Amino acid sequence: MEQLDYSPLFLSLKVAGISTIFVFFTGVLFARLLARKVFLGRSILESLFTLPLVLPPTVIGFGLLILFGKNGFLGKCLLEWFDIQVVFSWIGAVIASIVVSFPLMYQSALAAFESIDHRLEDVARTMGASEWRVFWTITLPLGWPGLLAGIVLSFARALGEFGATLMIAGNIPGKTETLPIAIYFAVESGHMEKASFWVMIIVALGFSMIMWLNWWNKKSFRYQVPKNHQ
Repeated sequence: MEQLDYSPLFLSLKVAGISTIFVFFTGVLFARLLARKVFLGRSILESLFTLPLVLPPTVIGFGLLILFGKNGFLGKCLLEWFDIQVVFSWIGAVIASIVVSFPLMYQSALAAFESIDHRLEDVARTMGASEWRVFWTITLPLGWPGLLAGIVLSFARALGEFGATLMIAGNIPGKTETLPIAIYFAVESGHMEKASFWVMIIVALGFSMIMWLNWWNKKSFRYQVPKNHQ
């Protein structure tokens, strides 16, 4: 097998890392705002948030091209105001990963916040704690297991994103070629050893993340269970 260029691995980790940071903060923000709140249009808003889970990646990629292409509204604004080109750049890969992984982070954060006993938060408020302090001292620590699961799932989803990334970022070696794209084109060109190597890398990464998450959850549960119940 010819000497491998490891840029797809590094680019995938970079794209997945940046997108996960973004979806963590936005997912937690929207989940916190919508948790236990009922208002007109909530179902529509939540449907929009989770829509990427059921849409084909090519549809998502097409929508991103319409928005961020040279003739798209957001694409024109970014190019004229900040000289940023999204299409055929690693930024496009990040945006694609954000769109497809956001629903996982949002759903995990929403489930985590809704499972918290709201009476604990109410007690803290009656004692004079601000909403910010309630969030940092009660909501976040109690909801952290669910948030951590969302982080891992979002990172894994971003790491494996292919269809939408290929449409908006293309396949430019060293620039937009992520691991899934490298695997696809290696198979297409008949380089099966190269494709097998990348497959083993991405499977190992995904397996390791899930194993670590399961271990951490079991460890956290063991420490939370009272000794007389063990």
